[in-house]
Amino acid sequence: MSTSCKSEWRRIGGLGLAALLSLLALGHLAPAAAQRKEPPPSRAAAQYSYAPIVKRAAPAVVNVYARGRVAAQPPGLPADFLFRDFFRDRMGMSRDRVQSALGSGVIVSSDGVIVTNTHVVKVGATSEIRVVLADRREFDARIVLQDEKTDIAILRVEGGDGKFPSLQFEDSDSVEVGDLVLAIGNPFGVGQTVTSGIISALGRSEIGRADIQSYIQTDAPINPGNSGGALVDMAGRLIGINTAIYSGSGGSHGVGFAIPSNLVRLYVDSALTGKKIQRPWLGARLDSITREIAEGLRLNRSSGALVTRVHKDGPAALAGLEPGDVITMVDGHEVSDARTVNYRLATRGIGQTVQVNAIRKGRTVSLQLSLQPPPPIGPDDVRNFTGDHPLDGARIANLVPHVADELDIDETGGTVVLSVRSGSVAERLNLRPGDIIVSVGDQQIDSVVQLEQSLARRPSLWRIVIKRGRQVVQLQIPG
Repeated sequence: MSTSCKSEWRRIGGLGLAALLSLLALGHLAPAAAQRKEPPPSRAAAQYSYAPIVKRAAPAVVNVYARGRVAAQPPGLPADFLFRDFFRDRMGMSRDRVQSALGSGVIVSSDGVIVTNTHVVKVGATSEIRVVLADRREFDARIVLQDEKTDIAILRVEGGDGKFPSLQFEDSDSVEVGDLVLAIGNPFGVGQTVTSGIISALGRSEIGRADIQSYIQTDAPINPGNSGGALVDMAGRLIGINTAIYSGSGGSHGVGFAIPSNLVRLYVDSALTGKKIQRPWLGARLDSITREIAEGLRLNRSSGALVTRVHKDGPAALAGLEPGDVITMVDGHEVSDARTVNYRLATRGIGQTVQVNAIRKGRTVSLQLSLQPPPPIGPDDVRNFTGDHPLDGARIANLVPHVADELDIDETGGTVVLSVRSGSVAERLNLRPGDIIVSVGDQQIDSVVQLEQSLARRPSLWRIVIKRGRQVVQLQIPG
């Protein structure tokens, strides 16, 4: 008997007699890959059981419990208000409170590497994380890597024998709408639960804040607590990490979203190798196509990514992209907007070359784009600010094109916060990466050198204007 036939017999070995006879009679002992794409041939054959798949996949799905101290929020102010700590101190409020979170995770390496969502484990600066396996064993875990934009976090189990059950990745580009899937997680904290459904849609990018996302949509019921759990195919392989639902009540309405495995694998590889994830730099600004833009460009549909600006000597310019081009495909995959373009580039990786198809003045052009890392920030473009001033502890850079692209900021020129040191004055003021320093006193800030000079003046009253997204706030504190 050939290897493929043996594999097929093993695959159907758990079927009932009626289902097996039905398959024999109808000649459906085809290769496994073809079987995965076919509907049940009869009522008898529809009596399939997911039990063999669950037995294979469920042991690698864990419950994740996180606990940490978070800052108390002054009443009446939004959670992202720039200067919440200042008001909290003035109101005499306690700074910390204990917060807990519950979710799921997936073991993807036998030595205890776990994938989950950042929003599951980020509950404070000193989070304590506990994972519970399907066999009820419990272990502490630590965060190895986390990314808020993609909502991916990588954990590593502390202790154990290094022989944990794990799931294999499947190529998420191979899944199709209509494929059967299982969602495994811990909804509402009731314990490990398995639900079934199909792939409802692919390439959903309008969900969440990530700028490189392309979600898998499924109708397999996903509820609070499922976050970080597994979405698996009928071979028990991981095709996505469940992360979000569309719901007005908090329960499942049959619209759930999973991060594709191809993106997750990048972060797992980074955690295993210790190499920092670097996203390719396009060297261009992209906007999604609205109905109005499509009509203005005489496009037959509102899909694709409009090139609005091309940076001189960047990868896009070298490939021949021009302002006004509409990117429609990357390496043969259709792209619906700017986010899916960024997703395709990110999952291909630095050092690769991709084919980009674009519409230019009514005709299609095909270009070869070399994926390169962003150029390093020069020593004259960045400063670590310390001293007796409100920006103590902030790392701030000139807003050069590749920094603006990486932080998804439309402005060019000025200065932007890259990071904030824990426990610093800047952290107490709730400064965040991406905040733009507009002015200090009466001085408009155009560079880090100019910012240094303004901070050296030590006024009796600090007046600093900061922009975060569309929010602009002026801070005034005694010098």
